[in-house]
Amino acid sequence: MKSMITLASVATVAAVASADVMDRPQGIHFGEHLTLRPYVSLSYTYDSNVDSTKHSKEGSQWLVSPGIGAQYLSENWKVEGAAWYEYHAYNHYSHQLNSSSYGEFLNLNWADSLPNERGWRVMFNERFQQIAQDDDMTNDKGRGIGRDRKQFQANGIIERRLNEYWHADVESTYYLLDYDNDVSKYSYLYGWKRWTIGGEIGFAPSKWTDFIIAADYQWYRQDNSGTRTSRTIKSDSRGWSLMGGVATRATERIEYRVLGGWSRFDYADGADNINGWTYQLSGKWQIDNTLNLMVLGSSYYQPSEYEYGTAIKVYSMSAGLGKSFIRGKLTSTVDMAFRREDREYSEVSGCNYTRDIWTARVGVNYVINRFLTAFGRVEYQFSDTTGEHIGGHYYDYDRWRATVGMRLTY
Repeated sequence: MKSMITLASVATVAAVASADVMDRPQGIHFGEHLTLRPYVSLSYTYDSNVDSTKHSKEGSQWLVSPGIGAQYLSENWKVEGAAWYEYHAYNHYSHQLNSSSYGEFLNLNWADSLPNERGWRVMFNERFQQIAQDDDMTNDKGRGIGRDRKQFQANGIIERRLNEYWHADVESTYYLLDYDNDVSKYSYLYGWKRWTIGGEIGFAPSKWTDFIIAADYQWYRQDNSGTRTSRTIKSDSRGWSLMGGVATRATERIEYRVLGGWSRFDYADGADNINGWTYQLSGKWQIDNTLNLMVLGSSYYQPSEYEYGTAIKVYSMSAGLGKSFIRGKLTSTVDMAFRREDREYSEVSGCNYTRDIWTARVGVNYVINRFLTAFGRVEYQFSDTTGEHIGGHYYDYDRWRATVGMRLTY
């Protein structure tokens, strides 16, 4: 379903690509099924453009992060979760930017049969994050643009495998984006809530092929309070999508899912009705025992976070490659992401522009011993806008960051 694809970032791509070689610590075992893995990490980052703006200022920060992960495995259950805290200490912006991040996630998977056999499967995942503006570059964070915010997502799926050929599922998702708006320092950003319900039907005529039809209905409520304008626009928006495509049902090394179809977005209770083609795609290729490739992509409609009374269409694509060396002790990841935001409708003149954001990253992890891992990464981001724009292309900038650190895991 769309929510499982569009919310994945290039950081997720890299994590999935290298998870099998990075998670070496054995942890603390409780019985045969439960394992806890406490950890703490310390890192230093140089940032060429702390503000993520056209008029850049360089800076650097220290980050300390304790946390704990948990995993429960049994015959029918797989439960994974974690909780963490991060403190960001800036060397030059300490009075303005020193801040904390914290969060947790829980993934639950239950099945009463083997994959692709007749039976039931239930999946639930949720994630909460209090995000500091500088956590990373893949989610377009930055002082005065991304800034501090809360994000919460909960997703549930019930799937029924009817027989060798047919399967169906129902899914529901809730998503919250809440910005910490200090209008005495920055312009306003517009968070929103989204609730989605949908389902899909699949037919697998062969061992390797699965034809899918999927549909969903979305309801949005945007936070329009605190705006410095006399214009008023309704907060509720609604939409639906109908897609069809193909996926692998079961393969040894390659998995993929490609869907395309039509979406409609009724912005601000009918202020404008937007229609267009949208897509979802994902793929994973285990090239060999040490090399993994993952690709994610999607397009969809949503309210704008940056401009009041504006609806956008988002196109996203990301790819990540993970490679392990020296019997898995050294891991390297390379990932890239592209995001385009097209303004489909706006109540405000001068907001008819398109924004492109490119992000690339190279990372390395070296397992020193069972408990200690060293890591480093270099990130680069480029943002470009075309068309009418308020503020002289304020969103045009480039930025790079370099990070080194150590992680201690029991």
